[in-house]
Amino acid sequence: MKPAPLLAYLQLRLVVGYLGEKNQFGWWPTAFFDPASPRFLEPVFTKTWRLAQYHGIREAARRLHDEHIGIGRVFHLFRLPEEVEHDLHLLVEAQQADLDFFALIANQAAGLEFLAKQAGSANIEPSVGPTAIGQAKNLSAAQAPRHIARTYLAAFTHGAKAYPYFLNEG
Repeated sequence: MKPAPLLAYLQLRLVVGYLGEKNQFGWWPTAFFDPASPRFLEPVFTKTWRLAQYHGIREAARRLHDEHIGIGRVFHLFRLPEEVEHDLHLLVEAQQADLDFFALIANQAAGLEFLAKQAGSANIEPSVGPTAIGQAKNLSAAQAPRHIARTYLAAFTHGAKAYPYFLNEG
């Protein structure tokens, strides 16, 4: 996958993962990005506690999305093709010491602001539940992350729960 969409997917995954936690919009019952979280993670994951946070929210979000969308001929923000998942892991490893990268999730307002910026100026009505937003062959297209950001932004700001996905027909 092209580097630009890859970084966009990582940023979206981080922001949506943060916003979905119990202390934000409560889509999943985790608190990996709670201010107290490093105290619990650092003793176990001394150098990689940020990576542990990332994988924690990824797993919580993946489970919820899989429960609502299903597993099989679909991809979503938290379950992408295996080679993309590998590349995202390497990218988050490289970013874990970059404090500016994690500023995206400094607070709920920062997360929503990031989603609004990624979504662009188009307003969309919130959808509820599984929401098909395209074909899996378009995952590497520059506009794919924008569609994801729009769907989550509308859901978070309207109190809905939406699970955008790409259909894999191949």
